[in-house]
Amino acid sequence: MKKLCLITSILPLFGCSNYNDDSEVRVKSVNEQQVSPITEKEPIKSSSSVNITGSPYKITDLKDQVMKVKNTGKKSDFVNTTPKKESAMLNVVLITQNPELKFGCEVTSLAMVLQYAGVKTTKMDLYNAIQKDPDPLIKSPNGNILRWGNPADGFVGDMTGKRAGYAVFEKPMIALINQKLPGRAINLTNLPFERVLAHVSAGYPVVVWTTGDYRLPDRWESWYHGRQHIKTPLDLHAVVLVGYDASYVYLNDPLSGKKQVRVGKEQFISSWKALQSRAVSYK
Repeated sequence: MKKLCLITSILPLFGCSNYNDDSEVRVKSVNEQQVSPITEKEPIKSSSSVNITGSPYKITDLKDQVMKVKNTGKKSDFVNTTPKKESAMLNVVLITQNPELKFGCEVTSLAMVLQYAGVKTTKMDLYNAIQKDPDPLIKSPNGNILRWGNPADGFVGDMTGKRAGYAVFEKPMIALINQKLPGRAINLTNLPFERVLAHVSAGYPVVVWTTGDYRLPDRWESWYHGRQHIKTPLDLHAVVLVGYDASYVYLNDPLSGKKQVRVGKEQFISSWKALQSRAVSYK
């Protein structure tokens, strides 16, 4: 297994940290705790009435109730009413994060998605535009991380790899999508994976968070950001979900440089859930 994105020889690997050359990889059985959350009239008079269970009920009231039911049935922006296909595959261009963005798997994956949507952008454009968390990395004398940024607020560290870098989570990515496609960002985070697949079925690739080898994370770290205690796996990665069938999902991986990588569906879902079921796209 290739290991990338080292901060120092004595520190664990950070975001976009590793991958396995085998297109199908097994799931490890681990019992680690999952990522801690990083710390949302007057009635119309009428002489017409009917008697239901002994109480008078006006026909106009009945019509009002019918209209209320119809209104509550309106679909939200997140609901896709198109039936999910049994399989789908989107021909999304592959973009690699290296050598310019050693820790830039999120913005590189987003560049693939936005280019598929017809947006004229590049990974470097998104690198410059994404929100950054400026808090510096502070380590103990023995190399443990004491304080750092919050990836929920912006990219933590240096994406280029000239200094230590980590990751960015869904909210800054949603903000960036809305910059490029105003009002069209879709946050699929914490929805059932079938909803994510339905979005792909409807023709939209999705940026999803996993690990570098699509296994359950096994390198955990924690630090403080202000008074917040952040616990998160270091072997974090982001890829583009471009297809699926009954047994597999297919991913464009900006780190390995492979297009439509086939990974067992249940295995991938396990790693995705361990990364707090994060997923973003557009409509």
